[in-house]
This record gives sequence, C-alpha cells and structure tokens, in this order.
Amino acid sequence: MTKLSVNINKIATLRNARGGNVPDLLKVATDIQKYGAQGITIHPRPDERHIRYQDARDLRPIVHTEFNIEGNPQHNFIDLVLQCKPEQVTLVPDAVGAITSSAGWDTIKNYAYLTEVIQEFHRNGIRTSIFVDPIFNIIEGAKKTGTDRIELYTEEFAHQFSLGNTTGIEPYVKAAILCNELHLGINAGHDLSLDNIKFFKENIPNLLEVSIGHALISEALYLGLDNVVNMYLHKLK
Repeated sequence: MTKLSVNINKIATLRNARGGNVPDLLKVATDIQKYGAQGITIHPRPDERHIRYQDARDLRPIVHTEFNIEGNPQHNFIDLVLQCKPEQVTLVPDAVGAITSSAGWDTIKNYAYLTEVIQEFHRNGIRTSIFVDPIFNIIEGAKKTGTDRIELYTEEFAHQFSLGNTTGIEPYVKAAILCNELHLGINAGHDLSLDNIKFFKENIPNLLEVSIGHALISEALYLGLDNVVNMYLHKLK
C-alpha cells in the first residue's frame, strides 16, 4: 500500500488568519494520524505565512507515524531539520515568496549543493527526498547526489487528467521505471486529489508515498476530515 502523508499547511493558514490557535494545529495532526494517515507533512517557508518554525518543533513529539519536513535547504531550514530530526526531509527549490512549488530541482546544476546537504542529513539519520520533474537526466542526477528517494512533481499530470487526457501519466510511468532501475524510492505530490489519486497509484510501479494537502483539506470541508483521509487510504490500497 502507498503511504498517505497529509500536508497540514492549510490548517496553519486558517489558524494564522485570526492570530489565535483555532484550529489547533497539534490536535489536527493528532486526529489525522488517529484517522489512519501514515504521516504528517509540513512545508515551512521563510516568511512563516502558514507553518511556523516553532510549529515544527511542537509537532515533533506528537507525530508518531512519519514526520516529513519540506523546504528549500537554506541555513535556517537546515538548522530546523537537524533540531527536529524528522523521519524524512524533502528538498524543494521554492523561491522566497513563492505561493506554492512550481518546479523541481535541476539536479545537475545543483549537484554539489544537494550532495552536501544530503550528506549532512544522512549523518543525522534522516531520509532524504528530492522534488523533481519526470525528466530522465534530472532523475539520474538525483541518484548521483546520494538521495534515498525522489518526489515526482505531479502538477502537469493533474492538469492533463482534469482535461480528460490520461496519457499525461506516461512521463511519470517512464520516470518511475527508471527510478526502480536506479533503486531510488518514489514519492509523489502536488495537485493530487480524490479524483486522480487512484489512477496515478495504479500506474506508478512501487509508489511508496504521496503527500497531499491543499486538495485533501479542501475536500474535507464538504466530506469531513476523518472521511476524506480514509477515502484516500482506500484508493491507495
């Protein structure tokens, strides 16, 4: 079964809108795990407009499944990860002020930088994943950095699927086959939803984990958080 890690950034966004502690981020994370999700993902950004760095520290003791921290490995982010020691860190090349992630790493251009960061995380027993587009030489470059996994950036698949174009899965299938040949673990995320997750899962060999936030939280407004988490789990079996 592919694991479901729920990104709770949107819960933090809602909380921050009023400046208090409603909704309670820690309680939501606890409940999501109770409902069956196998992980909690956060993506703190430098301006802390949703997840705050202190949230990561507060979440660490209560995440008993898998804690995944995403972000651009600048100095403050690296320090945070080394302090929290999550089970996984996902390296994402988002620019300061970016609304959301919009591209994967150029693992060739950034080879030395990524390799140095990954070695530091490995020395501290933290599994690493690199956010990449489904491009062969980029995936081969990721392998050379020593990363444990890659996370396939799935926005283009989701867009094509919404248009009824199921052939949009093909680059991701080919990328997954290459990852399996290279013994790279495969994660995926961005714009995956209840509408497209089953099709994606069924076509990607050895998909280990998906990280889903915006769609899942939006769907939960209508269907309820417990129900939505279990709907994803059912589709990922």
